[in-house]
Amino acid sequence: MTVEQESAWFTERLDCHVTQERERLGLADPKRKNPEPEPKFVEKTISVTDPDSGYLSRPGKPSGMHYLSHQSLDAKHGVIVDVAVTPGNVTDHVPYLDRIDYMQDEIGLPIEAVGVDSAYDIALVHQELSDKNIEVYTPGNDEKPNYKVEFTRGNFCYDEDADAFICPAGKSLAVNRLERGAGKISREYKSKVRDCKGCSLRGKCLTPQAKSRRIQVSIFEKAVRRNHERDGTATHKRVLDLRQIWCEGTFAAQKERHNLRRMLRQGLQAAEDHCLLSATAMNLKRMVKCLG
Repeated sequence: MTVEQESAWFTERLDCHVTQERERLGLADPKRKNPEPEPKFVEKTISVTDPDSGYLSRPGKPSGMHYLSHQSLDAKHGVIVDVAVTPGNVTDHVPYLDRIDYMQDEIGLPIEAVGVDSAYDIALVHQELSDKNIEVYTPGNDEKPNYKVEFTRGNFCYDEDADAFICPAGKSLAVNRLERGAGKISREYKSKVRDCKGCSLRGKCLTPQAKSRRIQVSIFEKAVRRNHERDGTATHKRVLDLRQIWCEGTFAAQKERHNLRRMLRQGLQAAEDHCLLSATAMNLKRMVKCLG
């Protein structure tokens, strides 16, 4: 069926970062021109027997209506410290920042570092956790930008004092606007059309249809780069190994011996109760082992 697209989990968090960055750059807020954007509609599969569930469709996973259990574990003993349940069509990282807030503010857990898989390698996650002085360890990211021209961002020099990029021909690309996408905010640096029109390097810098050069830089880039600078270190490997042992191993054990493979009741609350009981069974075993 067709339903109105709900606001993403990070909308309010992104709004705060957008407002701060606009104030810092002195840019006008385009919302004033269009305060009430048109709602977007999407096709969504709804279960007639359990409408709280969501349709899961991922490579290597069983397709169908499911719930997802999101668990956080203590890296020393493998004790499950938090459980959150969502419909099966919710992306893994969606509840993550709210759960971090819950573990710190409600439970009082002192979190210094986290190990997560690549699904959590989101710019906003890096920034929000860096603001909390939490180190983030994810699998290495070797993805490269797909440029259609010879000159890449590496051919442009960044002038920090002017907050502008200098192109190979010596022209300046100043901040033009903020570009907001799915889960990210970027500063867009744009050259002047007159500077590019007769440039001898135009063929290496622009596609035939483009009139000027644009460079987009995530406002969260420093936090992402700082965390990925640890990729390949001994600590990085140890944290990801612990995540593989405790997280993946725990889910496997729960599915095999603690009834996490399927539910017997309907509804999100029933799913949460079910997953909490499964986690409790695992924790009792591990706490007994810790106590000797």
